[in-house]
Amino acid sequence: MTTKVEDKHAGNGNLVGKGQPYLGEKYQANGKPVANGRGEISVKQEANGTCGVPRKSLNMYSWQEIQKHNQKADQWLVINRKVYDVTGWANKHPGGSRVLNHYAGEDATDVFRAMHLDLDIVKLYLKPLLIGELAPEEPSQERNKSSQLVEDFRELRRTLEAMNMFKANPMFFFLHFVQVLILETLAWLIVWHFGSGWPVTIFISCLLTISQCQSSYLQHDLGHLSIFTKSKWNHLMQKLMMSHCKGLSTSWWNHRHFQHHVKTNIHPKDPDIDMGALFLLGELQPVKFGKMKIKYIDYEKQHLYFYMVGLPLLMPVYFNLESMKVMCLQRYWEDIAWVSSFYIRHFITFGPFYGIFGTILLIYLVKFLESPWVTYVTQMSHIPMRMSKEENRDWLSAQVLTTCNVEQSIFNDWFTGHLNFQIEHHLFPTMPRHNYHKVAPLVRSLCAKHGLQYVNKPMLEAFGDIVRALKKSAALWMDAYYET
Repeated sequence: MTTKVEDKHAGNGNLVGKGQPYLGEKYQANGKPVANGRGEISVKQEANGTCGVPRKSLNMYSWQEIQKHNQKADQWLVINRKVYDVTGWANKHPGGSRVLNHYAGEDATDVFRAMHLDLDIVKLYLKPLLIGELAPEEPSQERNKSSQLVEDFRELRRTLEAMNMFKANPMFFFLHFVQVLILETLAWLIVWHFGSGWPVTIFISCLLTISQCQSSYLQHDLGHLSIFTKSKWNHLMQKLMMSHCKGLSTSWWNHRHFQHHVKTNIHPKDPDIDMGALFLLGELQPVKFGKMKIKYIDYEKQHLYFYMVGLPLLMPVYFNLESMKVMCLQRYWEDIAWVSSFYIRHFITFGPFYGIFGTILLIYLVKFLESPWVTYVTQMSHIPMRMSKEENRDWLSAQVLTTCNVEQSIFNDWFTGHLNFQIEHHLFPTMPRHNYHKVAPLVRSLCAKHGLQYVNKPMLEAFGDIVRALKKSAALWMDAYYET
């Protein structure tokens, strides 16, 4: 069915994957956008949903038709009632092709708004992808979603934008960068002055471990475009912090991490809950393995070998091997150059004291020490929470059900890089982390209004919940495996 509709091309560039606000349109009772009689619009006007434009004929679609286009070779999605065919664009998407496929056939309005930043850029990419809009009688989101909850969440975001909660404090991030610089410099000065004996080596390894963890948090901020107003500066500084300071591929990390954000704890879309055959997570995977009589290792004891394998080897083995594999296979030449500079810098600064082999050992000793810190911080908010197959929930429910917070304190904020506010971070990925504590009461209030449990716990309890969740999953596997 076709009709004359006003073709509003707005946008922000990368669809889903880098970090930019969405275009909140207003609609009349008949479902069509409110027109203001003007033939031209600005990006800001579109973002406010106050204007219409001259038009071409666009097709009208029902949700039933849109939901059929959810395959890799046929991907449609909806943003602000507009229907976009992103099939041909997916492989060019800066945030990776998979994040688009994860939302194929669905309403992507809120995730689009959450993950993107620059409307002027996204506008250029959305325009040629527009193929139609929802029919006037169709709701703005799928019928299984609460329209009141969706609207309340969007109103909360508008409130936070009016409060300047998405504006970064440059001094906050500058001081965190200086912290990393001081730690790196101090480690070298100590070796230069006192030599490379074992006591000195252990001490500087601790300093470098702190530097590595804090670099992780800074690159994470930069990857979500939450520091600079210009995306290019975020991207450049992320390469500095991630690839030069940590020796890991930025592209590998972003493509992986964005999938985790858009489909948190969803099998098989979230790569962070795919531990292969090493750990069985949640309820579905253990039962599946158990019924299929799969026992690659003794899953009954997975909560125990988490301490021996998961904690110490995530960074030095898994992350490093995955990063190198993806860089080489995908030919990320720029990342390869940046990562090479990480090793070159270490050979220049520490090579004269430890030699090449000794310097490599120092690098991986630091990664070994860093690994438990990063593992606890990144896993405590998700492994104990709900894991499921695709349920196509609204953005607020999807994030709150799969994420939990850890209590605030000065130490907790520093130790976790403010990822103790994981709920707020997942709802608003482009928000600077120093504002999470200001936003948390409003998010908690909205959750209470709609009957969503807002989980906030002490840090040590959160650490323990990882192991308790692994033990629970192991019990499910045992029940299914030994079932006659």
